[in-house]
Amino acid sequence: MPLSDFHSRDELVMDSLGITSLCNGGSPPDKLSNGCFIDDPLAKSCSLVGNLLPVDKVGKGHVEPSGTMQMELISASTACSSQLDNDSVMRYVPNEGESRCGWGTFTPGFLQMFNTPRGALFFLCGASLLQGMVVNGLVNTVITSIERRFDMHSYQSGLIASTYDIASCSFLALVSYFGGTGHKPRWLGTGVAFMALGSFTFALPHFISPLYKPSGVSEQATCAVTLSNVNNSFAHGTGACQGPSSDLARYRYIFMLGQFLHGAGATPLYTLGVTYLDENVKTTCSSVYIGTFYTAAILGPAVGYFLGGISLMHFTNPRFKVLLNPESTQWVGAWWVGFLVAGAAAGLISIPIAGFPRHLPGSERYMAMQASRSFQSPRRTKESPKFSTAIRDLPRSAATLLQNRTFVSLCLAGATEATLISSISTFGPKFLESQFNLSASRAATIFGYLVLPAGGGGTFLGGFVVNRFKLSCQDIIRFCTCFAFVCLFCILVFLMQCPNAPFAGITVSYQDNSSFMQHDNSSFVDPLVSACNSNCSCMHSTYNPVCGTDQITYYSPCHAGCRSVYQSHPKTYKNCTCIIATEEGRAVHGQAVAGKCQGSCSTLPLFLLFFFFVIFFTFFCSIPALMATLRCVPDGQRSFALGLQWIVVRALGGIPGPIAFGSFIDRTCQLWQKDCGELGACHLYHNAAMSNSTLLLGITYKLLSISFFLAARWFYLRREDTPSASSGSSDSTDSPCTPQLTRTP
Repeated sequence: MPLSDFHSRDELVMDSLGITSLCNGGSPPDKLSNGCFIDDPLAKSCSLVGNLLPVDKVGKGHVEPSGTMQMELISASTACSSQLDNDSVMRYVPNEGESRCGWGTFTPGFLQMFNTPRGALFFLCGASLLQGMVVNGLVNTVITSIERRFDMHSYQSGLIASTYDIASCSFLALVSYFGGTGHKPRWLGTGVAFMALGSFTFALPHFISPLYKPSGVSEQATCAVTLSNVNNSFAHGTGACQGPSSDLARYRYIFMLGQFLHGAGATPLYTLGVTYLDENVKTTCSSVYIGTFYTAAILGPAVGYFLGGISLMHFTNPRFKVLLNPESTQWVGAWWVGFLVAGAAAGLISIPIAGFPRHLPGSERYMAMQASRSFQSPRRTKESPKFSTAIRDLPRSAATLLQNRTFVSLCLAGATEATLISSISTFGPKFLESQFNLSASRAATIFGYLVLPAGGGGTFLGGFVVNRFKLSCQDIIRFCTCFAFVCLFCILVFLMQCPNAPFAGITVSYQDNSSFMQHDNSSFVDPLVSACNSNCSCMHSTYNPVCGTDQITYYSPCHAGCRSVYQSHPKTYKNCTCIIATEEGRAVHGQAVAGKCQGSCSTLPLFLLFFFFVIFFTFFCSIPALMATLRCVPDGQRSFALGLQWIVVRALGGIPGPIAFGSFIDRTCQLWQKDCGELGACHLYHNAAMSNSTLLLGITYKLLSISFFLAARWFYLRREDTPSASSGSSDSTDSPCTPQLTRTP
């Protein structure tokens, strides 16, 4: 490669290399007697101020597969020295043919208008928006409907959510290690295509499972007394069992496969996508580009919650006419629509992403300016560790990072924070639905309105504060510790509990005081069976709650003893033997209206206010914490450290978090769906127990997070006391971490 191809234009000034120069002009480079070249366009009529040395002259160079020469950039004081700083290697400089946008040999001219940093940012923002919309938005929005449709427990739905992180942990090390030196856009395009396949797979159970038909739609599910109704099988709530509906829960493996493909596809996005943008823009502009990229990622969940809330307003089988409404507990919305939309969009956007070149035109000047920062570290007293791209160096590189106790402490702090974030994202709508007696669609919509300003605003302001006040890494760790304490106090909002609405046989007894009856020849106690409905042949598989005139919720019209129904909106049942009403001074059988009774809790606005601050302060510390993480590792290992950190965060936080929260929530269930002796989804949670469990887990993980932040600060201070120990990082207490905002995932 001709050396003149390496010449950068006016932006590449020697001041960016830490070398004082007043030179300008332009002439071909002259060759020195020692075999070096003077970059004369920057040094005309001057003494030696900078050199560009082909690395093969000192036995360290090689020709890249693309045909470009790897170059070594050295300062005047070390001209042609064989003792070259490993961090000053100019890894790759593309030539004109390699920087065209297209696929293979198909590089038409009209595509080159997109071959800019803004074009790459546009499509990468689209990919991050879709990833956030699907994984952190749609999945969390429809999880309650999927539980109801496929008879799954909360821990099973938590396992579905965690499969995404399992896939990420499986591929992060390889993708970040090998993809960092490969063709990043092709890795990114392939990943987005896998995300599209995952979305289609996630929607597949809707099309291959039996048609969903709510119980009680074709029949009124009222009490019809006959002599045969004395059968104990009905009294036990089994009825005419035709096989366990729990077979539907087996479809969870298809959901897990879809989430696995989502996780595998999104792996390159927040590792290679960030570094690709960072390499192809000016250092002063990279914060804007990366900030925009993460803003799109944060907007994704909000879009997912809105799209999911709208789709849940429509019944899951469009051609099946039902008399239910979204407020009914048997209602299952069209949870699958959003995944088809996201899959189609991801498939389309993967094509242009894969067509971008390895490096955008003109990126060599920015790469040179970024590499020059290696010369300006006042604390660099020894060479940073150097690793090749061979797989045999991967364990040694990982071991080097794991010996950095500051890095490990910050990773563990990130894992505890990720546990809280992933758990709140997964079960937040369910918590609102249970505590405040909301429908699934309304709970998802409210949660979406909450996440957008809290998560997006917290992430943006966290990076802005660090940038505005030029905080050092030590100050960043102190910053995260302080606001983790603030968030700990905000978590006390879960002390605000709403009482359960009265539910016959569960929270209150039937009015005839004959609940919890003992059945003949069995020790089974059925709280839903009473003397007023014991001959009604009510089935537990038919959950269709009604609200009586006594303001008590009953499991179904049958369990309320209702004998007839009005076909009106709302549907009203009459002559209910379990509901005692007073009419003209005498007791009569009351009426019931379809749906659960509304609770008396009016604290929803106040709860949402404090819950907003829980989400806000959690995200407020996320970007600064990741900035500090990348500033405490060697420059040459930052890409791999990014991948390794995500492995720790997901293995210890993202994967076990939703599973643990789901298990604790399952323990608070008061009323399970029973079908042929098998437990299905939970119909009624104990609100106080759910709040206490969430409070306990939230406080536990926040205390762990604070402890790890304190440990990181202690290890960092000890590291600064030993100058040789800090040689692997270019950070100092006097050197702000602001430029690294662009590298934070």
